[in-house]
Amino acid sequence: MNKKDVILQTATKLFARKGFRYTSMAELSRITGAAEGTIFYHFKTKQDIFLEILKTVKEDILSEFARYSAERTFATGLEMMEGAISFYLYLAGIREDLFMLLHRRYPYELAEVNAVCRKHLESIFNCFVDIFEQAIVKGQADGSIAAMPARKTAILILTMVDGLVRFKIYNLYDAGALFNELIASCRRMLENKPVTQ
Repeated sequence: MNKKDVILQTATKLFARKGFRYTSMAELSRITGAAEGTIFYHFKTKQDIFLEILKTVKEDILSEFARYSAERTFATGLEMMEGAISFYLYLAGIREDLFMLLHRRYPYELAEVNAVCRKHLESIFNCFVDIFEQAIVKGQADGSIAAMPARKTAILILTMVDGLVRFKIYNLYDAGALFNELIASCRRMLENKPVTQ
């Protein structure tokens, strides 16, 4: 791993655990073994490091999802949705620092005044919504998912799944313990059930 990647990886961990404001460049330098001058050679400011982290997240998500999907086949859109939910929980488990960072207040405060940050955050969350929406559209095409607004429903499901991830990240509740209930709730919400008289 090159020095720039080490700086980004370490900064992600520090920003996630301590917060952006409480992470110093001196601490980042000490932990990475890179002189502050080296850090500033790669990134002009601490905020530039933060923005670079956000910039790479979408590509990482898409790459991980492609790898995850390549190992599985989904007969229906409903199965694909269950796979997408599993993927989100899996990703939150292997990239906990990233999700902890995304759940902090600072990114959203910065997004209010920084268009680049807002663009990156929208891109990250739209990437997840797109994954859920694709499953809904596939399910509506194959008849496994009822007719409903695909985008809005995808946003609702992301909100529900991400809420469970927040509980897990902050050690309030084990997300795995609710996995079956989460899948069952989503299935009830989405399933195309025949109308009975």
